[in-house]
Amino acid sequence: MKDKTAGKAKGGFARAAALSPEQRSEIARRAASSRWDGDLPQATHEGEFRIGSTAISCAVLSGGRRIVTQAAFMRAIGRARSPKAGTGVLSTGVDQLPFFLQAEALKPFIPSDLVGSTNPTFYRGVTGAKKVGYGAELLPAVANVYLAFRDDCLARWGKVPTRYERMVRAADLAVRALAEVGIVALIDEATGYQEVRDRDALQKILDAYIGKELAKWVKTFPEEFYEEVFRLRGWTYTPGSNKRPMEVARVTSDLVYMRLAPGVLEQLRALTPRDEKGRLKNKLHQRLSRDVGHPALKDHLSGLVYLAKASDSWDAFYVSVDRVAPKFGQTLALPWPDDVPEINVVDAKAPLPPSGQSSSVSQR
Repeated sequence: MKDKTAGKAKGGFARAAALSPEQRSEIARRAASSRWDGDLPQATHEGEFRIGSTAISCAVLSGGRRIVTQAAFMRAIGRARSPKAGTGVLSTGVDQLPFFLQAEALKPFIPSDLVGSTNPTFYRGVTGAKKVGYGAELLPAVANVYLAFRDDCLARWGKVPTRYERMVRAADLAVRALAEVGIVALIDEATGYQEVRDRDALQKILDAYIGKELAKWVKTFPEEFYEEVFRLRGWTYTPGSNKRPMEVARVTSDLVYMRLAPGVLEQLRALTPRDEKGRLKNKLHQRLSRDVGHPALKDHLSGLVYLAKASDSWDAFYVSVDRVAPKFGQTLALPWPDDVPEINVVDAKAPLPPSGQSSSVSQR
C-alpha cells in the first residue's frame, strides 16, 4: 500500500503513537475543557437536510460558517455509535485525529492539509445549549478518504474489509449526493439562512447604486423626458417651469426608480428627509452613487425618452416600458381580457372541417 500521507501528518501520527492511551485521553480531556470554557460562537440558524434516509443536523454560526453537528457527521459517514469519552471530538496538540479517522487503515489516505482542518467547533445552539460539530466542508473531504481507501482495497484484494463496508457505502452516497447539490446550499436552505444571504446580496446592490454622501445637485432628468411624458398624458407642457402636476412625481417613481434596481426607491425614500409640510428636502437622485447609480439612471432615462418618442399613446408607451424594463418584484401582466385573440369555437354538432383545415381564428 502506497503511503500518501505527507510529512506533517506522519509526524503527528508518530508523536501520537508515542503516547500511552491514558496520556492521549488526558490531553483530549484538557483540550475539550479549554474549548468549553471560552466564549463560544453562537448559531443564528439551525435545521436539517437528508442524504438518502439519513437526517443531517446543521447550523450556521454568526459570521456565516456552516456546521454539521458531530452526531450527524458520524451518521453521514456510517459511524452510528458515539465516540469514547474524551476521544471523539478532538484534534489535540499532537495532531490526534478525530474518532472517524483514527483507524490505522485510513491514515495513508489522509492528506496533510486535512489533518489540520479536523478540529471540532464548539458552539452554542440557537437556544443557548452547548454543541459540537465540524465545518461543513469537512464532510466531503472525509468521505473522499474512505473512498480512496475503498479504491485501494479493490485494486489490491478485490473487496473492502467487512468492518468498513457500511462506512464506504455511506461515504459514496454522501459524495454523490453532495455533488448534485452543494453542502453550503443544502445547509442554507435547511436553516433558512438563504433569506439572510439574499438580503445581503440585495444590500450589496443597494450599496452600489446609492451613495453614502449627498451629491451636489446637477440637472439629471432631461427636458425631453418631461416633454414626452406630458405629450403622452395630454398635459400642457411649459418649458423651464418647475410647476408640474402632482401626478408627475408618481409617474417618475413608477417609470424610473422602481426599475433601476431592487429596493432602490424604498432606500432612497428612507434616506431622504422631508420638511414640515412633508416635501422632500432634496432630489431622490442626489442620493445615487456617482459611479453606478447616476450612470444607470442616465442610461435608463435615455431609453425611456427613445420609447416615448416612438409611441403615439400613453398606453402603448407604458406597455413598451414594462416589456423592456419591468419593475423589480412585479410579474408582467398578461394581455387579458381585452388584448386576447378572439377564438371562434366550432359547434360540437357541426361537421369537422376537411383534413388540413382548421376552424377560423380572428383577432379584434
